[in-house]
Amino acid sequence: MSLSLRQFRYFLATAEKGQVSLAAASLNVSQSTVTGALKQLEFNLGVSLFRRLPSGVELTVEGLRFLTHARNVMAAVSAAQRAPLTENRPLAGVVRVGVTYTVAGYFLPPLYGRFARAYPDISVELKELPRAAIEAGLREGELDVAVMLVSNLADRRRLRSEVLLSSKRRLWLPVEHPLLAADRIALADVAALPYIMLSVDEADQTASRYWGAGRLKPNVLFVTSSVEAVRSMVADGLGVTILSDMVYRPWSLDGQRIEQRNLASKIPTMDVGLAWRRDRQLSAPTRAFMDFLGLAATGATQPTGPRLPRTLQPEGATEKRGD
Repeated sequence: MSLSLRQFRYFLATAEKGQVSLAAASLNVSQSTVTGALKQLEFNLGVSLFRRLPSGVELTVEGLRFLTHARNVMAAVSAAQRAPLTENRPLAGVVRVGVTYTVAGYFLPPLYGRFARAYPDISVELKELPRAAIEAGLREGELDVAVMLVSNLADRRRLRSEVLLSSKRRLWLPVEHPLLAADRIALADVAALPYIMLSVDEADQTASRYWGAGRLKPNVLFVTSSVEAVRSMVADGLGVTILSDMVYRPWSLDGQRIEQRNLASKIPTMDVGLAWRRDRQLSAPTRAFMDFLGLAATGATQPTGPRLPRTLQPEGATEKRGD
């Protein structure tokens, strides 16, 4: 079995865009080229990576698993291309990093481990804090940088942000639910069902915004700060929920299956990223940490040109507003 970097790039672009045509346009190649590469990749792996839908494609369970491996492969290639191979002095110092609950549980651990091995002389002090406390810590200089849900960032005047990962929100359903057979699912279809509401990291506030935008209200059965509680209740058929791919797992703790479906209604993505104070001069260890996460999370789909130091980037060039 032989896998090419081209196949990895095409797979990642398609996973990000949700449509083969959009992936092809972003890569400046023909749609048939992307389609052929994906079919060959699936043949080599022996699994289906995408589920074909009228509106595009979505990752299968196997595709979600392969997504992590593909990002790691392309990040390693990008890191090798950009590494200062002639540098003799290793970077050393301390980086104080604030993280939110969801980031600490579902995004950062493998990247943190890889950074620690790559930069053994840089000490990363992680602090799990609520979003408001992280923003205060950045403003007051108690934190150098944060890895958080930047889609929830409030103080955009004094803080800058860069999106590392945009995670699509989808509907979670138990097996044999009637909506699994529907060709199109809108928020109005979900509104009549018992709903399990996650509250951690302001998930309930984000949900209220997109429900409100559709002039609808969820039929909330239970509110919890535990993702595992949501997972178990959905799998047991007690209700449904809308959560991001980043926290999705196909099984509950007791082994019951959980299904996912796209929603036709407009639902914002959950954006994980970096945040730091606009007027702060970043230390070399802090820049190394930020650049490492940028390469690891998004290096596969970023342009191959040189990456400007963050202190030299145009104002607002890397910012993206969230939910």
